[in-house]
Amino acid sequence: MITTTLFPGRYIQGPGVIKTLGKEIQRFGKKGFIITDPLVYDEILPDVLSQIEKDAKLEKERFEGECTDNEINRLTKKSGKFNADVVIGFGGGKTIATAKAVAHEIKKPVIVLPSLASTDAPCSALAVIYTEKGEVERYLILPENPNVVMVDTQVVVNAPVRFLISGMGDALATWFEAESCKKAYSPNMTGNHGSMTAHFLAQLCYETLIKYGVAAKDACEAGVSTPALEKIVEANTLLSGLGFESGGLATAHSIHNGLTVLEGTHDYFHGEKVAIGVLSSLWLTDKPTHLIDEVYGFCQDIGLPVTLEQIGLSDVSDQDLYKVAKASVKEEETIYNEAIPVSADSVFNALKIADHYGKRFLMK
Repeated sequence: MITTTLFPGRYIQGPGVIKTLGKEIQRFGKKGFIITDPLVYDEILPDVLSQIEKDAKLEKERFEGECTDNEINRLTKKSGKFNADVVIGFGGGKTIATAKAVAHEIKKPVIVLPSLASTDAPCSALAVIYTEKGEVERYLILPENPNVVMVDTQVVVNAPVRFLISGMGDALATWFEAESCKKAYSPNMTGNHGSMTAHFLAQLCYETLIKYGVAAKDACEAGVSTPALEKIVEANTLLSGLGFESGGLATAHSIHNGLTVLEGTHDYFHGEKVAIGVLSSLWLTDKPTHLIDEVYGFCQDIGLPVTLEQIGLSDVSDQDLYKVAKASVKEEETIYNEAIPVSADSVFNALKIADHYGKRFLMK
């Protein structure tokens, strides 16, 4: 059995690391094309720009909000005119995905600077492409992982705590999905099997969330970096990134993709919808009650959704929920990495019981 484990070229984390971006650009050349969220462009970048530009030249460009083919094409043309040596993505998950896609188009290295610890996308050789309406269109599998990932934890703690919580929701899926792939001998994102290293990192991701999640949330609410927060940022970003990509995906992310077909979910974050996917997967795969209660308890303690109402589906009809189930079992979805037979009916049932149990759990 061939195994493959993927890593970013370099991972740097800690308060203030954004100030060293210029030196990282120097490893690839002199000119960096930086794509940023509007908030980063207006409020974060100006404070560090002079320090970065001591070491490298930057061309700045605002990201327009959705990782679509049109946005990728727009930015590819601009980066080409600048003749960039390296592309930099500084912002949330969709900004980062766009930067990775642009770097791929112009055949240049990419540096990723997540402004949030809200998804496990930064370290991966993957970009999720959306439609103009915000629905998942396809996965773009890239030939290599980012050359550098830099996580400034002071930037992370200055963001609303909801982003950190969402990142924990995304990371929560890592171990369950990797274990499903391991049990079923299903492939990871490379088409090969996950290594022992990948599966142990996925397990460490889950254990870190359970042990330090609440303390990290408290630190973020206080606006400070603590050892617990640093551990959770690493779990959300590095451990989850390595775990999902090298361990594999399964039910939770398929259900996330299915949920995006309902407009009511579009105002909710990726990790919040993944959390519902995780809870549903526990029922679908017949996990023991003590583990189900542990995961529901964790979600409740840190503020992740445990009911459909909490992701904008308070009055969802069975007909609409079945649309989610059908979208979750499309032929290309990772739900087929499970060791059990799956169908739209079984996913629909899992969504219903996950929501029902979540309502009862909130009343405890």
